[in-house]
Amino acid sequence: MKFPVVLTPEASGGFVVTFPDIPEAITQGKTEDEAMQMAVDALSTALEFYFEDKRAVPKPSCPKRGQKVVTLPASLAAKVLLLNEMVTQHVRPAELARRLNTTPQEVNRLTNLRHTTRIDSIDMALRALGKGLEMWVA
Repeated sequence: MKFPVVLTPEASGGFVVTFPDIPEAITQGKTEDEAMQMAVDALSTALEFYFEDKRAVPKPSCPKRGQKVVTLPASLAAKVLLLNEMVTQHVRPAELARRLNTTPQEVNRLTNLRHTTRIDSIDMALRALGKGLEMWVA
């Protein structure tokens, strides 16, 4: 998942970074490089709002030619896919836990951005929703 960013130079120096697809994510840096480093954390933090509210995370739009992007780590991208599928299918953690023969607390850990989760566990949860996780080298 690659989210395009908008880098806006500030009159006083530095850059403001916004995400067209995730309006909650905004940050800044003194240099373009620093702003882009801060953007990774801003995006991850903003995604927590979607997870807390059980709202689907918008799909990233296609970046324009030359536009910078922030790429989500694979583990975070997998959690976004799981959350979005749960929201789309209106499946609550208790129902997914029943399908996986586990506890709702365990399912909540799968969708907790601060909890380290094995990618296999996320794949199993997606399969319980009739989907699967596929990966490829780009």
